[in-house]
Amino acid sequence: MEPAGPVRRERDRSGNFEPSLYTVKALLILDSLGQRLLAKYYDDTFPMAKEQVAFERSIFSKTHQAGSEITCLEGLTIIYRSSADLFFYVVGGCQENELMLSAVLACLLDTLSHLLGKEVEKRWLLENMEGTFLVVDEIVDRGVILESDPQQVIQRLSLRVSEPAPYGFVLFDYLAGSSERRDTGDTGSRE
Repeated sequence: MEPAGPVRRERDRSGNFEPSLYTVKALLILDSLGQRLLAKYYDDTFPMAKEQVAFERSIFSKTHQAGSEITCLEGLTIIYRSSADLFFYVVGGCQENELMLSAVLACLLDTLSHLLGKEVEKRWLLENMEGTFLVVDEIVDRGVILESDPQQVIQRLSLRVSEPAPYGFVLFDYLAGSSERRDTGDTGSRE
């Protein structure tokens, strides 16, 4: 079942937030200049593009020279890492479990590194943006963490790759004559 829209976290009787599956507010990949390469926002914390860009600038300016992997900004918990010429960010609410957010980030980096076979770089990421979106979508969907094991993500993606071509393309290739002809024992010579 898919969520119907933005989800508000309610407080219980003791004033604490009730647990929620919607733990990730955003997942970002910025280059070494702070420019957006990939950004997925999962709720309405930053509904306008201008607000998103301003937020991305502020987290980049706070984190691009810092040595830590976690920070708080504007009431949000931000887990981040750099890899070659890229910065990866997972953003959650102030009450979110940092270990869960860190597991999402580690899964993203490990999966992308495995698919590349080495450290993730901007050039490779831009050349394989479609695959990067697939990886992100396998890990987080609408703010819900689906998977934190990189091997499971890789296995799911490899199953997608090995699927046969859609029927329409096979039929088109057959009608256009570009596929191999299946002979029925006929050698082509007619008498």
